[in-house]
Amino acid sequence: MIEIYPNLFIGAAEDYEYQVKEQLDWMVVHACKEPYHRRELGYTSRGAPKYHPEYLIARRGNRLILNLVDADDPNYIPKEIIDAALDFIKNGLNESRKILVHCNKGESRSPSIGMLYLAIHTDKLSKEFSNAEQGFRQIYPQYNPSLGMRGFLVRNWNIYIQPK
Repeated sequence: MIEIYPNLFIGAAEDYEYQVKEQLDWMVVHACKEPYHRRELGYTSRGAPKYHPEYLIARRGNRLILNLVDADDPNYIPKEIIDAALDFIKNGLNESRKILVHCNKGESRSPSIGMLYLAIHTDKLSKEFSNAEQGFRQIYPQYNPSLGMRGFLVRNWNIYIQPK
């Protein structure tokens, strides 16, 4: 688990399970379908029922639980999920809360969300994707995005980085 920005931590499921889970003052983004989304919605089939109101995103108190798989195709990374994670982080940091964003290994989904947050909301990274990615590797060396997560970032980078 690495603090990439004051109160914003990126890590793996084991960081949640062994360091954060019992800490009530933390907010958590579970950026992985397994086991968190499955457990919260209680489905036993391969995927969540598409008609379920929390098919993509479930909120439980200080936890945001995403139906996010580490797909090789960026078409399987819903922008709605990434947007919800970014908003959750922004709101938590505005409340001076500690936030852990984790996926299973802490290599792809959670650091990709963290990198995007830094690029949008701070001056820690370049606004140009390849420079931002290179800079983020200095902050979070475990960053190793899947083809899908990296493809999502490349495809949507300029949409997110546009001045608002």
